[in-house]
Amino acid sequence: MLCILVGLIGLVHCVTAQNSAKVKWLDGTPKYLGGVTFGLPWPRGQHLANATSFTTSGGAQLQSWPTAYWPDGSLKWTGHALAASESPANGYTITASDSKNSTNSRRKRQANGIQVSDTGKTIVLDTGKIKTTFPKSGSILVSSIEIAGKSVGKNGRLVLRSQSGTPNDDENGSAAGIEYFNFSSKVQNVTVSKDKSVRTVVTVQGIHSVQGLGKHNDWLPFTVRFYLYANSESIRVIHTIVYDGDSRADFISGIGVRFDIPLAGEEQYDRHVRIAGVDGGFLHEAVQGVTGLRRDPGASVRSAQFNGTKLPRNSTWEQRVTTRLQWIPTWNDYRLTQLSPDGFLLKKRTKTGMSWVNIPGGTRSGGLAYLGGATVGGLAVGLRDFWKKYPTSLDISNAATDQGSITLWLYSPQAEPLDVRPYHNGLGEDTYAKQLDALEITYEDWESGYDTPYGVGRTNELFIYAFSSTPSADRLATLTNNTNNPPVLIPEPEHIHDTKALGSYWAVPGAVNSAEARTIESNMDFLIKFYSGQVEQRRWYGFWDHGDIMHAYDDDRHQWRYDIGGYAWDNSELSPDLFFWGYFLRTGRADAYRLAHDQVRHGGEVDSYHLGNFTGLGTRHGVQHWSDSAKQARISTPVYRKTFYYISGGDERTGDLMRETMEAAKAFVLVDARRKVRDPSVVYKPDPKALYLNFGTDWAGLAQAYLIEWERRGPKWEKSRDLLIESLKTYPKLKNGFVTGEALYNSLTGAWSPPPTDPSNAGNITVSHLSGVFGVLETIDQLVEHFGPSSRNITQPFLDAFLDYCYFYGASKAEQAARYGSDFGTLNLKQGHSRFTAYVANHRQNATLVPRVWEEFLGDGSKDGLAPNAPWKTKRIAGSSVLAPVDEATWVSTNAAALYGVAGIENLALVGAPDGPRLPGNGIAGARRKL
Repeated sequence: MLCILVGLIGLVHCVTAQNSAKVKWLDGTPKYLGGVTFGLPWPRGQHLANATSFTTSGGAQLQSWPTAYWPDGSLKWTGHALAASESPANGYTITASDSKNSTNSRRKRQANGIQVSDTGKTIVLDTGKIKTTFPKSGSILVSSIEIAGKSVGKNGRLVLRSQSGTPNDDENGSAAGIEYFNFSSKVQNVTVSKDKSVRTVVTVQGIHSVQGLGKHNDWLPFTVRFYLYANSESIRVIHTIVYDGDSRADFISGIGVRFDIPLAGEEQYDRHVRIAGVDGGFLHEAVQGVTGLRRDPGASVRSAQFNGTKLPRNSTWEQRVTTRLQWIPTWNDYRLTQLSPDGFLLKKRTKTGMSWVNIPGGTRSGGLAYLGGATVGGLAVGLRDFWKKYPTSLDISNAATDQGSITLWLYSPQAEPLDVRPYHNGLGEDTYAKQLDALEITYEDWESGYDTPYGVGRTNELFIYAFSSTPSADRLATLTNNTNNPPVLIPEPEHIHDTKALGSYWAVPGAVNSAEARTIESNMDFLIKFYSGQVEQRRWYGFWDHGDIMHAYDDDRHQWRYDIGGYAWDNSELSPDLFFWGYFLRTGRADAYRLAHDQVRHGGEVDSYHLGNFTGLGTRHGVQHWSDSAKQARISTPVYRKTFYYISGGDERTGDLMRETMEAAKAFVLVDARRKVRDPSVVYKPDPKALYLNFGTDWAGLAQAYLIEWERRGPKWEKSRDLLIESLKTYPKLKNGFVTGEALYNSLTGAWSPPPTDPSNAGNITVSHLSGVFGVLETIDQLVEHFGPSSRNITQPFLDAFLDYCYFYGASKAEQAARYGSDFGTLNLKQGHSRFTAYVANHRQNATLVPRVWEEFLGDGSKDGLAPNAPWKTKRIAGSSVLAPVDEATWVSTNAAALYGVAGIENLALVGAPDGPRLPGNGIAGARRKL
């Protein structure tokens, strides 16, 4: 038993010690491990941050750091890094202990770890396998990569191409008047992570600067993070750009990462090109080929060249070949272009100005290319999800010279320019009245100036591998798989659940085991598999699109409504992210993880703003990810990214995104979410001291950002905590609590006050079905759980006000009127809101509410959701009715699917199944009684 002084008022909290946790591989033990980072949660009060160290089973090199704290200062989440290993274990047990007992072993691990030196102008990292140099200024991000004393990569930089227009606007395809620009990276800031024994992170920030002819402002800011692990020859790279151009004049025509490869001294026939094809396949080429000739150089020569080893001495060859080597062309350039998710083209040429020779292509390239020599070595560079993020390409250039290069194009120059202009001209919607009327037909909330990509971002994951000699094709195939499916270590679902570090509203499957529970589990399994299948069948891929899903279905066209206003891209509408992450947390399933992970990389970047007036906000669903004029925190809310951040050990880019959401408090001054629908009699001028906000769609996103900042002990954690405390203290003072719906919020203090429609606080009634479906319940539960039992004087009045809202949303109109003087009118999304009823039933231990939970989820409440008597299967549509065969479920919309999944998970955890035990002990109240 461990007892620690906790909380804001100094109560003593005693818990049973939990000193170890197991982690396992998401997809089975990897064949290659170049290092891995992962996260672990810990129960409140278990381990003091400044007095705990960690070891791992099997003696693997481990680095650990805190990523979140409970209010008492104990560890809530920790990040861990394992060094590279030739034989990774099937799983690991991480053990926490008094740091005084592990000082010697920690020093030993650090001595065998990464060595970092700062020369003033450069930062040099030595992993024990490779030495990498990062300049602090200039155009080069990585000046050198060395392995076994050889420089195998140089001058790693970013390249960008753009143009001022597109010839497609001219019916004749004329390019007259279009300017073309080339840019290179300009480094502005370089930092190194504080923790660096087993894993070191080098962060390079900068902007793209024009090179050569033409004048153009520096633009497209970037952040590139390099992850290096002890004993590893690979480098993981997270590359982020933010679009800050003019959509009508700045057309990106190429975004790339380029490395030069030293080849001097290597014979042309000992220089090798390898390009990943389909399912682990590779193109095997030499710059000067000696296979397939009219004269045979000998089997050993041919075999060596194909396998990438140094050829035997010339004197051992058939002399009819060696005397004619000058007549065999050298192939200087190679190019693979993936312009769609279904096909790539390959070609090569002898030199600039000569024609390209086509090579048989294929379907989906693994997205990795190697250039090097049998004795001088080389580099392989790969892009995760290469074909899924088309148009992409791989260029190998100057392979026949002393210095070749590899360019990995994140956006291929062979594609049409990246066009981010609005997709329509406004259709005459020049007043709010017209825009609202248009909303009635296409469901698009359009407004001039709001359909802008200015400030949206994109993040990609790359890998760089160094070799002292040309690797085997099998080795490269393994690395291609590693690039596209990097190893992921995850804690056991039971452990995550028991710590309460991600809330108390979910439980692992089987905790409630009954026929009805199994049916709900089966239905959720169907939805996970259905959306995974739709991503593939509907080809929801592409530079901007990968990671998103569609919103609603057009039964007549057998097509998702990709071209109809607000019915197209989902942009996290009604929280499919919460469903996918919740399902993963409780099952550990890889398919759910991939859906959720891809949404993090998409929604946090493309659907959210990182520059300009909308910073911290996201965009409602639309034909383009940014085309709708509803800019709100309900899309950018960190509740969608939180699980990945902590499970990943504190992914730095995701951390940036979550902190960025705090900027929404400033954006609310510039963007009035209810400007089009507010009663003209309401006088409101946005002011930081009195923002007119909705508690669910506005404040909940801010509150989650503040909570995470507090958990992480970020630069503004004390201010964030104080803002939350003031919010929790003042919101219950609104006469009708959460039923007030909208009120005035002081973003400088966190205090709530009555809305301008009710200055005397007589009691407004504003209830919307949207207020509760963007993670507000989950945020409030995590918030209350974080404050803990010792702070109930702060949290209980707030929670009681929320529980009243949870009860009365689904109550009868008579009950609503009896409590508030008026009923709430006609509400929908009852199935999704059944979890609110379950939440209040659990917290107040009201078993009489349980039948209402299931009536809302399975009975009448399911009428606008997914009914129990739905088919729960797909129908195959083929032939002339569709572009390609598809499995459709016309009864599924993403709104309904998301809410069914979230409510199904939470209802089972909070109140049990309809045919099982009521209010199970694994629910919130049960867990708190155990404390």
